[in-house]
Amino acid sequence: MIDERMRTEINKQINAELYSAYLYLSMATYFEDQGLPGFANWMYCQNQEETFHGMKFLHYLVERGGRVDLLAIDEPPREWASPLAVLEHVYEHEQHVTSLINNLVDIAEEIKDRATFNELQWFVEEQVEEEASAETLVTKLRMIKDTPGPLLMIDNELATRVFTPPDASE
Repeated sequence: MIDERMRTEINKQINAELYSAYLYLSMATYFEDQGLPGFANWMYCQNQEETFHGMKFLHYLVERGGRVDLLAIDEPPREWASPLAVLEHVYEHEQHVTSLINNLVDIAEEIKDRATFNELQWFVEEQVEEEASAETLVTKLRMIKDTPGPLLMIDNELATRVFTPPDASE
């Protein structure tokens, strides 16, 4: 049975992951409205990835005998000033999620919950990838400023992304 404090915090993390999915879905529709289907595709993939993360936490909590409490998901923003503003928001949001994961790791260490600590290592590694991916896009968009040609080239590049769920063994 999982510690009650850890159960509560994992439930909060499930909510945070599902909010992330909802946020990225909102960003995808923003890009659809802007005529940037590649950026929209990237965000749809992010949505799927965050949903996967939420479900990974949910299944872990169930496996440990903890009750899942699905909390209300906040409404995400719907408008941004530019594609760069969206990606800067993504980068800041991923840094926030990293801090949430790190907090869970701290709690697992504090209460000596080694099983949860081990489970969280996957998320720690995942957040390194998430931040790097967002930071790369921010850097590219800052370099091109408002130049349409390079923006469309990046859009075409992002259109090729496909979400592939990790192996169940991970």
